[in-house]
Parts: sequence; structure tokens; C-alpha cells
Amino acid sequence: MLKSCDTMVALPGATTDSQTIFAKNSDRPAIECQPLVQRGRATHPAGTMTKCQFVEFPEAPTTYRHVGSRPYWCWGYEHGFNEYQVVIGNEGLASKYEFDSPKLIGMELIRLGLERAKTAAEAVEVMTDLITRYGQGKFNNDQGVRTYDNGYIIADPKAAYILQTAGHEWAVKQVQGAVGISNVYSLEDDWARLSPTAIDQAKANAWWDDTSDRFNFAAAYSREADRSVGGGAMRRRRSCTVLSKVAGQIDTRTMMALLGDHSDGSSPDEPFQTEISQGASICVHHNDDGGGGNTAASLVAHLCDNGSRLPVYWCSFYSPCLGVFLPTFIEGELPSVLAIGGEEASDDSPWWLFRQLSLKVRLEETDLLPAVQAKWKAFQTRLFASAYEMASAGKQQIDQGREADAKQFLTQYMAENVQTMLGMVRQMLSSVGTSVEMAAD
Repeated sequence: MLKSCDTMVALPGATTDSQTIFAKNSDRPAIECQPLVQRGRATHPAGTMTKCQFVEFPEAPTTYRHVGSRPYWCWGYEHGFNEYQVVIGNEGLASKYEFDSPKLIGMELIRLGLERAKTAAEAVEVMTDLITRYGQGKFNNDQGVRTYDNGYIIADPKAAYILQTAGHEWAVKQVQGAVGISNVYSLEDDWARLSPTAIDQAKANAWWDDTSDRFNFAAAYSREADRSVGGGAMRRRRSCTVLSKVAGQIDTRTMMALLGDHSDGSSPDEPFQTEISQGASICVHHNDDGGGGNTAASLVAHLCDNGSRLPVYWCSFYSPCLGVFLPTFIEGELPSVLAIGGEEASDDSPWWLFRQLSLKVRLEETDLLPAVQAKWKAFQTRLFASAYEMASAGKQQIDQGREADAKQFLTQYMAENVQTMLGMVRQMLSSVGTSVEMAAD
């Protein structure tokens, strides 16, 4: 299991505009393409089954419109958002369980929560019910799928929750203020709710003795006895320290800077570190041979609870420090090119183009890296200037009953931005030559 991935959320009391902001870096194998897909609301006849990779169960009567960042081979997502402003991201965890029977994959639970929930609290209910019934976690399989237990942040404009799992067991805590999670169990004895059998199963496995102390979920189920050390602990300490330090002043730029941070966490309150490293930072970069792990995609979700604008979902491909966050609106149609990408490298896939750009400016033409970052920064500034105008104008059109006009308006805006982005990345690749092949190995 790659020991990386970080998710954060800041609730209204911690942000500059009193709106919830969610952020996630999806860290995966450096050559595992992760396109961005949009799925419409759908109704399903009675008897329809949801067919995940290893298990199936009855489909919901209605599944909601949503967008997900999907590893190319996976039914589920690393992070995503739906038409009701529910947003979810996950972290890989290592519990003491290992199963021979098939379970849900943690990323599938993200999609299921987005498809079936109108609020964060409802998504928690959907996901915990499925975990109790069908389980998730590390299990043997003949499809070569890396499996592991999971932690989640589940948020909407009003509330956010941390959910952490171990097999069929789970613990939930409601978030206050601003917080980050990483690849380490962090729900100790401060949980608000537990799975029905969490304590009994821990005792049956001799992972918890019957004392007068309040049950400690992490102590019972985590494979790591010391949860204060290791990359996940360091990155979680870094994100929580930064968010605490700037509480009340957090905005989208703060979250983007945190997702692009290269601090190793040894000095968690230090300023943002922009120099690229290969250490255990929140922004993860591939090795010098192009392998290892890398941040595959990122999301900053700027939700809205007062009706003044539409929520703005800022989506990035590959390393956030070497690209741009595009504003997306679920009320429009995302450009279909964003969903292109598979196992093999392809020059029509935005994800593979950004992968190629990383290889070139980091391994072959390092002197051009500052210029590349400066160009993306200038484009990002223009997007900030336009995105919130679009969010307000789109909301006004919808409030006037002009949903079709809003959809066309937002769809065109996203298409223009994607066209500009692709033109820029192709121009950058041309500028740095053709010495690095876009190979997937």
C-alpha cells in the first residue's frame, strides 16, 4: 500500500467566507491514470443490482448526479462530489484484518455514498450500513487489486464527518473547525458512534481487554501500535497544524497551497514549502526513474450554503504544484476529454499529458520548471477572477427557472477553460523538447 493520500476539511467557522471547503490529494502509483468522470442522475427498476468489482447488492431506486476522480480500472473513486454538495475523499489504512472472502473496495464506497445521499450525515449512514453488511479492507483476490482498510472525510455545506474502518467495523466522529486525515488511524477513544460489533469483535480477537477505559478504536484495530510516527502521522500533523494556525482565514488558495506543500512534517508549523522533494510530503512526486508514487489528482471543493452562488469544485490532474486547478460545475456538462485515459499512455488524455510534463520538467529540463509553474500560476489567477462570477451568474439563472441556460452557460465556460489548459500543456511539452517518451513503464 502506498503510504500517502491526504484529505482536509474546514467548516464555516474556520473559513474566510463562512463556507465549507474540502480538499483532497489522491496519491496512487505514478503510472495509474485517474480520469475525471461525470454520471447523471438515474432511476433503476426494482430488482436491479449494483455490481461492484467483487460483490453485488440491490441498487438504489435513484442514483444522484455526481463527478468522481476514478482510477481507470476502478468502479469507484478516490474523491468526488454530487448534485447535493456532498463531497467525499478516502485514505488507505492498515488494520489487523486480512480476509479471504471478497469485500467492497474502499473507493467503491465513495461512489455509493455520492450516488445515494443528499447530506453528509446520510452518506455516513449509507456507507456504514454497506460496510457492516459487506465489509471492506484487505482481502486476497486473483485480480491483482491492492486492497486495504479506509478512512474518509464526508462533508456537505453544514457538516463533516470522519469515518474510519476495519473490515466490517467502523467508527465515526463529527468534525469541528478544520482538520486533516492521512494514512493513519486517528479515531482513538473520541469517536461518537461505533459499528454494532466493534467492541465485541475486538475482544474476541484479543485486541482489546475489558477494562474501565473507553474503547479505543485505533488502539484495537490499527496494525501500527505507535500511531505518532511514520509518513501518515507526519502529514496529518502537518495539515492539522497548518489548518489550526490559519483557522478563520482559510480559503481555496490556502487549501491549494496545502495540497501542493512539500514539507516533510518534521516542522509542522513551518511556512509552505514549494521546492519539490521526494520525501513524505502532502504533494507526492515520483522517483527519478518515473516510478513509485505520485499525486494522481486533486480536488478543492468550495461549497455554498447561503444560496449566493453555485459550489465551485476545483479539479487538478497529476501533481498540483505542476498544474492548474480547473473550476468545474456539476450543473453543467464536464468536457468529455477529462474522462479520457486508461492503462496505456495517450496524447489525447489530459492525465497522461500532465504525467508527461512532470517527467520532462523534473527529469530532463529542470531549469524550465519555474517558468512552467509561473505560466500555470498566471492561468490560475485568471480562473479565480472568472469562476466566482460564473458561480453567481449560474445560480441567478437557475433561481429564475432558466436551468437550461445555466447548463449551457457553465458547460461552455468549462469547455473553454479545458481547451486553454490543453493548449498550454501541449505548448509546454513542445517547448521542452521530446527527449522523454510518454511511456507507461
